[in-house]
Amino acid sequence: MIESLINDERAELTQAAKKAAPVVLSTRIRLARNLVGQPFPERADVLQRREVLTRCADQLSALPQMNNGSFLDIANLSALEKQVLVERHLISRELCDGEAGTGVYINKGQTCSVMINEEDHLRIQFLKAGFNLKSVWKLIDAFDSELEKTIDVAFSEDFGYLTACPTNLGTGLRASVMMHLPGLVISGQMERVIRAVSQLGITVRGLFGEGSDASGHIFQISNQQTLGESESDILESLANVLKTVIDHELNARFKYLEENRAKLLDQIGRAFGVLKNAHVIASDEALNLLSFIRLAVDFGMLPEANRADVDRLVIESQPGHVQYAAQEGIAPDVRDIARADKLRQEFSNLPALAFDKLAEQE
Repeated sequence: MIESLINDERAELTQAAKKAAPVVLSTRIRLARNLVGQPFPERADVLQRREVLTRCADQLSALPQMNNGSFLDIANLSALEKQVLVERHLISRELCDGEAGTGVYINKGQTCSVMINEEDHLRIQFLKAGFNLKSVWKLIDAFDSELEKTIDVAFSEDFGYLTACPTNLGTGLRASVMMHLPGLVISGQMERVIRAVSQLGITVRGLFGEGSDASGHIFQISNQQTLGESESDILESLANVLKTVIDHELNARFKYLEENRAKLLDQIGRAFGVLKNAHVIASDEALNLLSFIRLAVDFGMLPEANRADVDRLVIESQPGHVQYAAQEGIAPDVRDIARADKLRQEFSNLPALAFDKLAEQE
C-alpha cells in the first residue's frame, strides 16, 4: 500500500512542482474538527479511539473527494513508513506517536489527507502547489460541508468549533504557505522578518512545522489566530502579510545579486558542483545546496522545467526516503553515501549552469 502511494505521489509531486513558482512552493489549509459525544483523543481509551477511527474512516470513504483514496491504520505501519509520510507532509509527527486507534485517509491525488485521532478527532488538510489560498479554501470548505452532512461536529454558538487545544477554537483553521526565502536568509534579514510578522499574529516554522529548522531556506508561514475572526478575514490577513514577505524576498535577492554578484555565482556554482560530484552528503547539506539550485532556476541559469526536479529532490533527499529506497535498514553513514549516489545520478542529467543569464538580471 505505502509503496504504491509513494510511486503515485512521485508523479503527483512532479506535476505539482511544475505549477510552483519562485518564493512560494505550496499552500496548505487545515481544519480541526471533533465529534459530538466523544472525548478528545488524548482523553479517550483505546476502544473509544477505535470507534471514532472506524466511524470516520467509513464516512470519509463515502465522500466523492476521497474516491479511490487510501486508508492507512497507523498501528500497521512501520516506523520507516510513517517517517516517509511525514516527509511528504501527509501526516504529522504527532500522529506517528499516537496510540492505537489512529489513522489517515489520503485521496488519490494526494492533495487531501485527513488524520484521525491526532490531537483532534479529525485534522483535515488540503494542499496545492503555488500561492493559492482562495482556491484551497474553496476545496476544503466544500469538503467540510459534505463531511458535516454525515458526522455531527462539536460546535458552540459562543466559541465556534470545539477543539482539544484552546488555540484552535473558533474556525479551527490553520492556513500555511511553504516559502523558499534564500534572499532574506543570506542577506541576514530573516530574523527581522520573523519578529515583524509575529507581531501580526503570524508564525514562522521550518520545513516540517513546529520544532523543525529551516533547512534549504524553506519556511512554513501560517496564521495563529482562529477565534474571533471569520475564515475569509483570516485568509485575507495572511495573504496580505505573505505578499509583503514575497516582495521583501525578491528585493533581497536582487539587492544581494547587485552587491555580491561574484559571491552568489560562487555559491550557486559550488552547490551545483558538490551535488553533481559528492560521494557523501548529509540531508541538511543536501537541502541547503538544493536551495541554491532552485535559486539558479529562478534566475534563469537552469531551465524552468528543472524546478520540478529540484523540488522533488528536496523530498527524496530526506532520511526516510533514502532509507526506504534502499529497501533495508541502513546506518546514517551509509545513508549519506546512498543520498550522494542518487544526487549525482540526477544531476548528471541536468544541463550546465548558464552563468551569463545572471547578467540579464542586473
